[in-house]
Amino acid sequence: MHRSPGEKHQRAKELVEALWRDRIGVLSTQVLQELAVNLRKKAKKPLNAKAAKEIVADYLAWQVIVNGGEAILEALDLEARYRISFRDALVLQAAQASGAEVLYSEDLSHGRSFGPVRVVNPFHPPE
Repeated sequence: MHRSPGEKHQRAKELVEALWRDRIGVLSTQVLQELAVNLRKKAKKPLNAKAAKEIVADYLAWQVIVNGGEAILEALDLEARYRISFRDALVLQAAQASGAEVLYSEDLSHGRSFGPVRVVNPFHPPE
């Protein structure tokens, strides 16, 4: 079952709201950078810099994992070990560094575990 863009948007909104409500959201500097680009360039109605900055600033209330030099080296190891893209490995590294048990991702395989981190695709049909 494939979800429509509207259904995916609603599910993503519900997930983000739950993470805010439960105060358990964690993201990396890489994810913040991608958010900024998507808001400014890839959104259906791109935002100006001021509006994008305000949204990104809101997410600074969450735990932010900094992708420093050691994180990049660890991500390179994860890329090779799990045969995933470097971009996904960097997200996985941040999840592991934060102590997260769940990594929400549409790109990685739903249900797959990488050590203590389990991938959940929020758009995957209920089992």
